[in-house]
Formats: sequence, structure tokens, C-alpha cells
Amino acid sequence: MTAPRLAEGDGGMTAPRNVPRPAAELFSLRGRTALVTGASAGLGARFAAVLAQAGATVFAAARRIEKLNELADSDTRIHPVACDVSLAAERARLAGTALGATGRIDILVNNAATSGETRAEDESPDAFADVLGVNLTAPFHLARLVAEAPAVEGDPPRSVINVSSILGLVTAAPLGGASYAASKAGLIGLTRELAGQWGATGTRVNALAPGWFRTEMTADLFGDERSSRWVERNTLLRRGGGAHELDGALLFLASDASSYCTGQVLTVDGGWTAR
Repeated sequence: MTAPRLAEGDGGMTAPRNVPRPAAELFSLRGRTALVTGASAGLGARFAAVLAQAGATVFAAARRIEKLNELADSDTRIHPVACDVSLAAERARLAGTALGATGRIDILVNNAATSGETRAEDESPDAFADVLGVNLTAPFHLARLVAEAPAVEGDPPRSVINVSSILGLVTAAPLGGASYAASKAGLIGLTRELAGQWGATGTRVNALAPGWFRTEMTADLFGDERSSRWVERNTLLRRGGGAHELDGALLFLASDASSYCTGQVLTVDGGWTAR
């Protein structure tokens, strides 16, 4: 046997240098099953479409079934599932629907979210708890359901993608909200903890932290000239994000392209948090 080849400068052993895979294959999701919550509109609908176009069978979940049906009409690989993620029974039914149809769940995108009052003094403890229920408890439960689902030998490691926010990293005062910021920061902590607990099984857990993107939740922000200028002034690229500008980050985290990435926060914010 020949001696292992050492990497220059580090004195250690290198991993085998395999032939690079074509980009199309590296990011391909053919044969995989994905769950996307909050998929009736905005970023969630876009996430479902992007995963389907990469070859995945996608179960798109939200409360507005008519919107999901419209989304499913655009791609036969998208399957609509009416689901209120604030309810544990419906979360279990969502996972069971995917498992019953395909026998597997490879990708979970925890995207569903709600917002609370902007001013902390206007938000009651019960309302605060309701936001955390949708934005933090539901992602935890769904991640558990996916991680505990039967795995087939030879299947690719599962990927859980928690959609956090820059408001989980920095304040956006005077905008934002106590419950929303707390839930998104908590989602980042949850991401790291689950990555640590499940890493030995190969299950990867990462977070995606978008900046200011045009969605239903930010319609008022971008519809107001003063606040829209505020976003532009404080973003290094001097503009809000377009929905397509999360496509690459999503595919990276969902696919084999990020096979050695777990417990991380991928921030896509035009430079907002780099100020």
C-alpha cells in the first residue's frame, strides 16, 4: 500500500479527491420527498416550486387550500395538503400524508410563520405564546416527525431547513416585534441543538435567514415610500431582495451540495447584517 497523501501545509490526511460531480447532479433532488410549510404564497410557494423543479416530490402545506391548488396546477410534482401548523394533530397528518404516499421524507422546509404586534407593550403574553407556537414549536415538532420517520438504507441524509430571519440575528427597531424576533432567534438556537443531537445519524439541520424580501408579510413595508427607502438605505446592496435570490441558498441546503454543512445559519440579506 502507498502512504496516504498529505495536504500541503497542514500535515494531516486529506479526504479522497473524487472526480467533481456535474453541478446539475450535485443540486438534483430527483427521487426525494420534500415538505414545505407556509407554501400558499410568497417565499413558501417559491420554495415549493424550486424544489419541484429540481426533481423532488413536494408536499406543499398551508391553510389556504385554494392557493395550494393553484400552485399544484403549475407542476405535477407538487401535492397540496391543507394544514394548520399550529395544531399538533395536523402536523402529524402532514408528515403521515407524505410518508403514506412516497414512503420517505428527505427534506423539510419549516417556512410557515406569523407575526405579532410591533410594539412589545401592545403584545399580550397569550399573543406572544401564539406566535411562538407557530414559529418555533411547530418547526420543532415537524423536525422531530421527519427525523423519526423510517429511513431506507442507502437513502441520502435528511435535510431540515428552518427559515429564520435577520430579526433572529439583529434588531430592526423600530420595525419588528418581540414575539417574532424571539421566535426567529429561538429557531436558530433550535437549529444548532438539533444539528448537534442528530448529527451522528447523518440528519442535517440548518437555518436560512432572509433579509427584507417582498412578501405578503412585508407588503406594507415596501408599499410605503418612507419605509422602503429605509430598507434601501440600510442594505449594502441598496435594495430589497427578489424571491428568486433565495433559490440558490435553498437548493444548496436541500441538496448534496451542502452534505458537510449542519448547524449553520445561511444569511441572505443584501448585506443588512454586515453593517
